[in-house]
Amino acid sequence: MEQSHHAKTRGDRGVLKAQVDLFEQGFTIFAPLTEHCPFDLVAYKASEFRRVQVKYRSIHRFDKIDVKFSTCWNDKHGTHMRPIDKSEVDLYCICCPETDECYYLEPGKFRSNASLRVEAPKNNQKTNVNFASDYRGVP
Repeated sequence: MEQSHHAKTRGDRGVLKAQVDLFEQGFTIFAPLTEHCPFDLVAYKASEFRRVQVKYRSIHRFDKIDVKFSTCWNDKHGTHMRPIDKSEVDLYCICCPETDECYYLEPGKFRSNASLRVEAPKNNQKTNVNFASDYRGVP
C-alpha cells in the first residue's frame, strides 16, 4: 500500500512515533476517545499525567523546525486559526521526519511560536538559539 502525504496521514504517523518515543522513555500512554480534545494523548509516569499535543513538522529554511502554538481548521466559512489555550496542554511533541526524532516543548515557556535549530547557525550564534537536540526528552 502506498503511503499518502495527506495531512491526516502525517498526523497519524506523528502520533504513532510519539507513542513509541514516550513508551521508550518509560511512560504509559493513554489516548482520548474523541478527536475534540486539545491534546492527542496523555503520558503517565511517576504519578504524573502529561497532556501531549503532537505535531508533525519538517525542517524548513535555515535548518530549523518552526512550531506555532495555534490551532487551525477549515469549514464552509474558510480557514480559521486561533492560539491554543496553553493551560490545556502540558507538552508539544514535535515529530520531525528528516531527523526521525521527537522534540518536547512546554508551550507555557514560549510565546506564540518557537523555532528549533537542527544545525548550528552559520554565524555561530549560540545565545537565544533553541537547538533541537536540547529538547530530545520529556522535561
